[in-house]
Amino acid sequence: MIEVRNISKSFGDLQVLSDVSLDVREGEKLAIIGRSGSGKSVLMKHLVGLLKPDTGHVYVDDQDLCCASYERLRELRKRFGVLFQGGALFDSMSSFENIAFPLRYFSSLSDAEIETRVQDCLDLVNLSDVGAKNPSELSGGMRKRVALARAISMEPAYILYDEPTSGLDPETSNTINDLINQLARELNVTSVVITHDMHSVLEVADRVAFLHNQDLEWVGPVAEVHDCASPNLNSFVRASEYKIGDPSPTSPLSEPSP
Repeated sequence: MIEVRNISKSFGDLQVLSDVSLDVREGEKLAIIGRSGSGKSVLMKHLVGLLKPDTGHVYVDDQDLCCASYERLRELRKRFGVLFQGGALFDSMSSFENIAFPLRYFSSLSDAEIETRVQDCLDLVNLSDVGAKNPSELSGGMRKRVALARAISMEPAYILYDEPTSGLDPETSNTINDLINQLARELNVTSVVITHDMHSVLEVADRVAFLHNQDLEWVGPVAEVHDCASPNLNSFVRASEYKIGDPSPTSPLSEPSP
């Protein structure tokens, strides 16, 4: 379980987060949404200890990241897999070597065990035959899936997704959404999805946390997003629905806005 308690963060005169508290429950899929610049990615970096808050605390499995030693922080970070927005693959390495990279540096697996683990991860993201290919030889969606295979290579308890469908066409976005659900189910991991893509939110999330003007304005089940009392969230959802286009009659997005 991840517990965020009253964290605030500024960069110079820019206040990004103000007294934010949030629980990420074990095994859930939590979507953190908000407009660009609302602090979503900054909050995500706090969850894995890449940033320290100016005030407040972040606990991972009852361990306070803000007070942890460097060695303890390294160990705690092994419990996380991160899918970065751009994938962050090494262009000079094959897909296989990209996935093997954390295993070579942060595990005691033998070469044979690493080879088996990498192939298992490629199989999980339905890319069994691309290990020898470099990222430049892959489509955008395939690069995201290789990056996701790397994110799960260390068998994390938590997977953080930073804008996982950004820059992808609708069909490929659906593939990524399906993988988020599949991995949560098959690997029994806790998932945190940072996104402004409401279609993705409705497809993958159990709960939603909405950031607005440095504050966590609303948290609740995804089924209540359309009926919440937050005018700022209602405005965000309506704008997202308009951007998506013409939803199907069966989609939750086709319901009229209040």
